[in-house]
Amino acid sequence: MSAATQQSKALQGGEWLIKESNPFETFVPEDFDEEQKMVMDMCEQFLSAEVTPNLDKIDKQEEGLMQNLLEKAGEQGLLSTSFPEQYGGLGKDFITSTIVNEGLGGGHSFSVAVAAHTGIGSLPILYFGTESQKQKYIPRLASGEWKGAYGLTEPNSGSDALGAKTTATLSSDGKYYLLNGQKCWITNGGFADVYTVFAKIDGDKFTGFIVERGFEGFTQGPEEHKMGIKGSSTVQLYFQDCKVPVENVLGEIGKGHIIAFNILNIGRLKLCAAALGGSKHAATISVQYAATREQFKLPIAKFGAIKHKLAEMAIKIWVGESGLYRTSKWIDDKEQELMQNGKPFNEALLGAAEEYAIECAMLKVFGSEVLDFVVDEGVQVHGGNGFSDEYNISRAYRDSRINRIYEGTNEINRLLTVDMVLKRAMKGKLDLMGPAMAVSKELMSIPDFATDDESAFAKEKKYIGNFKKAILMVAGAAVQKLMMSLDKEQEILMNIADMAIETFHAESALLRVMKLSEQHGDDATSLQADIMRTYLYDAADKINKAGKDALNSFADGDELRMMHIGLKRFTKVDPFNTKEARRRICNKMLEANKYCF
Repeated sequence: MSAATQQSKALQGGEWLIKESNPFETFVPEDFDEEQKMVMDMCEQFLSAEVTPNLDKIDKQEEGLMQNLLEKAGEQGLLSTSFPEQYGGLGKDFITSTIVNEGLGGGHSFSVAVAAHTGIGSLPILYFGTESQKQKYIPRLASGEWKGAYGLTEPNSGSDALGAKTTATLSSDGKYYLLNGQKCWITNGGFADVYTVFAKIDGDKFTGFIVERGFEGFTQGPEEHKMGIKGSSTVQLYFQDCKVPVENVLGEIGKGHIIAFNILNIGRLKLCAAALGGSKHAATISVQYAATREQFKLPIAKFGAIKHKLAEMAIKIWVGESGLYRTSKWIDDKEQELMQNGKPFNEALLGAAEEYAIECAMLKVFGSEVLDFVVDEGVQVHGGNGFSDEYNISRAYRDSRINRIYEGTNEINRLLTVDMVLKRAMKGKLDLMGPAMAVSKELMSIPDFATDDESAFAKEKKYIGNFKKAILMVAGAAVQKLMMSLDKEQEILMNIADMAIETFHAESALLRVMKLSEQHGDDATSLQADIMRTYLYDAADKINKAGKDALNSFADGDELRMMHIGLKRFTKVDPFNTKEARRRICNKMLEANKYCF
């Protein structure tokens, strides 16, 4: 049965690794409806009119400017896209809210303030608050009248959130919890009105609290001087017998970790969206500079070395976008399914995001590293001018670096990717054993590179299937060999995660091209096919290298030799002229004078 006619049940989290996806059930950016396209245009117009002309003032933290911009964004509905209408929101779907994050992603420090406000600054109350808490806070947060922030990190607890030392003790009259401790790196902390703060009741019950500016015993430190995102307010928070009314306990006592970790799933995907939006802006800046900067009496865009850089920016952005909206649709569909089964909106979205927590972690890593690549190469395209503050690419370079740190460092997210896959397998939610055993048997057989699939992109589909076999082979061998000590072998876990991240995004790119090719014809999608094939060709080598590094860490002798042969087989791809493909991709951007895919 062909992919075009196959009807399949929606994939669950992690199932893409062991099942074939149907391109015609895969959501791609070209599927945006007219309203979603208008939302994207609205975001870009807001940046052009309100943010970009004020970037220098924002970076200098001109008093009241960021608050004013947030209020203007609120007036246009950009802060409340996915909030229910009953709390003053627009009640749009998850894909539309993701579009807003991407659309505002090129706003540098403003993008950070918006993401913190609409995400970790508001969602804990929206999803875990009582009805009275929601009625009190969410309409004001949705409009931008009040600004939100989130207090989790402490000087000695970053990735280890549960190691927090801030305490909460019930007052003698039973009316307040008295918070004592310190929080650091609090985005929007200098001007926020409402904070979600985590503390341990009686020293061990990790719990969330809603803290308002002005509560007795609550103060903040001065603004931090940062390498980038200089316009983003970042302060420390101090609590000295801070009186928080008992009715401001958020969620269940002792269940604060549920709030913290579930909110991060959504935040990771939204960070990917914002990073890709920023990447598109940086790529456009670089294309326009390369087209006008002359050396040796020619625009530097005429030179192959520059074409390679610009094309590689486009390839990584387009592939990242393919994975982002594929996952966004999964979350949106799962949310609708859970609501139809009687779940309230908050439990539905959190449940959907948790289902695809693996994919959210991978997207966070990929999106943040794409942005870092694009701005780094953007500075290189600008040459010496890229090192000057007169050119916006230098701001983009500084601002990008934080994305690999917050919402869980990329190292933590890599480790989580593999950990969550293995836990789902142990719980019976993901059948890895059968496919892994099949791969082991295949290693003992004579390879057959022939295929009876004569459909378009059959060769590329074979590549993706083999990449998945490579992951199953390496991960299966690691689990079998190391067993309970695998969690201590972080290098191996990160090797496997890199294999998974590359494969997921390569497959997402292929599915997008297959769908577009069916809809518009091969000629209309030839450049997208260039992007996809170039990415697959390079991904094969990256997967091979990560796999070898992992295998060399725990296997030896005949077993190691056999698995090296298998890995070589599973990452074999035919020769492909990536130089000419990249030139075609770059020339299209030069013709459009911007990132245009």
